[in-house]
Amino acid sequence: MGIVIGVVNQKGGVGKTTTAVNVAAGLGAMGKKVLIVDFDPQGNATTGFGIKKKYLEATTYEVIMGEKRPQEAIIPTRYKNVKILPATSQLCEAELQLADVEQRNHQLRKVILQVKDDYDIVIIDCLPSLGILAINALIAVDRIIVPMVCEPFALEGLAQLMQTVKKVKRTSNKDLKFMGIVFTMVDKRLLASNEIMRDIRKSFESDLVFQTVIPRNVRVTEAQSVGEPIIYYDKNSKGGDAYERLAKEIWAKCREMEKKNG
Repeated sequence: MGIVIGVVNQKGGVGKTTTAVNVAAGLGAMGKKVLIVDFDPQGNATTGFGIKKKYLEATTYEVIMGEKRPQEAIIPTRYKNVKILPATSQLCEAELQLADVEQRNHQLRKVILQVKDDYDIVIIDCLPSLGILAINALIAVDRIIVPMVCEPFALEGLAQLMQTVKKVKRTSNKDLKFMGIVFTMVDKRLLASNEIMRDIRKSFESDLVFQTVIPRNVRVTEAQSVGEPIIYYDKNSKGGDAYERLAKEIWAKCREMEKKNG
């Protein structure tokens, strides 16, 4: 049975999609069967795998609205063991249209249940908000990964997200848990960044903060611009090495989950 992981942060510009894309590629390169669900109307995970949106016959929108089965919209990427349920800006319309749908917050969960057993890991790239679509994502996942940039307002955003997670866990998804916080775009030369990282590591149990830190790296940006995960664009770069290590750390946590679940 596949483990479903949401990459979540309601704050934009924290490396959320970059993390989702590169972790998916890293896990695929390790031989794991991966599905990445682009659940952000910006569709950056889709373009991050070099997919041309204008040629898509079905997307997350049609699937979430019940117009298509997920198997009709999932397509292979060019990269080993990774398939994607792509998205376009049309997904924005679902936020309004789902408002009148019964069990509107559970639509994505219904979709994921149809396909999760076909994969080792399903990664959902969540949109940066806390609206209906974001709640759908939190209800659909088993664990969440929170990419975080070490800036002064980061802790405030994290506290807000944690409150939302607690509410969803209490009302709709009792199995929802944090897998961990991952620091992204880190420049260790900045004193403030180091202090924020230190404070967060003190505030959370050690297993809730990933040991791997993603450095600020121009090669990652270059890889995004050509629609390639960094481990294929430049595996030996600092960014490529970091995301490869993060993928291994995530898989180790998944194995621990499997052992606990018997």
